[in-house]
Amino acid sequence: MPTVTLLLRVALAALLILAGALKIGHAADLASAIAGFRLLPGAVVAPLALALPYAEIFAGGYLLLGLFTRTVAIVVAMQFALYAGAIASAVLRNIPADCGCFGPHDVATADWPHVAFDLALAAVAVLIAYGAPGALALDRRLHP
Repeated sequence: MPTVTLLLRVALAALLILAGALKIGHAADLASAIAGFRLLPGAVVAPLALALPYAEIFAGGYLLLGLFTRTVAIVVAMQFALYAGAIASAVLRNIPADCGCFGPHDVATADWPHVAFDLALAAVAVLIAYGAPGALALDRRLHP
């Protein structure tokens, strides 16, 4: 189980770091994508668009290192569940929202396969939390 957890941690970490990195420097595009879902008040959209890429990168970094693994994995699971909920909401309301998951060049629209993918990523994060910290984790050194 520790090796499986390690592999899942590295894969999810890579995805989060890549997604966050592709959004940096494109806060206006991300804010537009977030606003397109019509779920959040306007005052929240811009700060979220500025913070989200860094939150994804930091979460990915912590998973990669295996630091605070269980807590970070739970937060990431909730994050992907929220993404799935937002996308499902757009699909149900027939809103042609762009995902923006991988930066401004990602023009994937909200659809059911996207909801399923985010829920699958949430499930992976739950598996990581369950098997935490996994092999080669700093958590093992801090809490032997």
